[in-house]
Amino acid sequence: MSYTHFAQLYDQLMDHVDYNQWLNYMKQTLKRENLSGLSVLDLGCGTGELLVRLKQAGVHVTGVDLSEDMLAIAQKKLTASGFNCQLLQGDMSELAAIGSFDVVSIFCDSLNYLSNENEVKKTFANCFNLINDGGWLLFDVHSPYKINQFIDATFAEADDEISYIWNSFQGEEPLSIEHELTFFVKQKNGSYDRLEELHKERSYAVHQYETWLKQAGFLTIQVTADFSMNQPSETSERLFFACRKKEAGL
Repeated sequence: MSYTHFAQLYDQLMDHVDYNQWLNYMKQTLKRENLSGLSVLDLGCGTGELLVRLKQAGVHVTGVDLSEDMLAIAQKKLTASGFNCQLLQGDMSELAAIGSFDVVSIFCDSLNYLSNENEVKKTFANCFNLINDGGWLLFDVHSPYKINQFIDATFAEADDEISYIWNSFQGEEPLSIEHELTFFVKQKNGSYDRLEELHKERSYAVHQYETWLKQAGFLTIQVTADFSMNQPSETSERLFFACRKKEAGL
């Protein structure tokens, strides 16, 4: 998904999201309150909210996103905060050799935007090759329960500057969802522009992710849910995977 229109509206519509939750999850998983000195590749970095927080924590970070519009906003945000980091436009399933990292992160259900199993498996293999021995792949996805909760759901909000209607429908593939988004954005002359986008997401069962991760080479896989260190339940909405690449020599 290119987020053609959504990129310009994303931060305003997601201002209720606490991105510190992902930073705290990383600290808890790595058992490091101080992340300074780590090298992190953030895939699906979006408008850079997590990038800024990682830089504030002293992390050497690289951001990758499919959307050039998202990256442009991320660059402005980093510059305004007094930071600089490498930003790359690209598909996470087609990553080249762009370096080696202690951690690769794919947060905020970015992995769900991959359209098929092959893209997910290629992404896991690419991440494995980019991670240092002893390093981690950290990602979250919508659970099957959450995907099913989206079916036939409608979300709407009316605001003076931006209003939207968000309709979700079952997709063609198992555990897939399609989001039809219609935005009404106020212009300087007081009129409203109507903008439309279609976003598609797809998830899989926990055991399927675990199988693909093991095929990619990850041996240690921890699955938790909803920003806790607890195991998932039938009604968990966001699944977290912490996958470690073996230590050198093991």
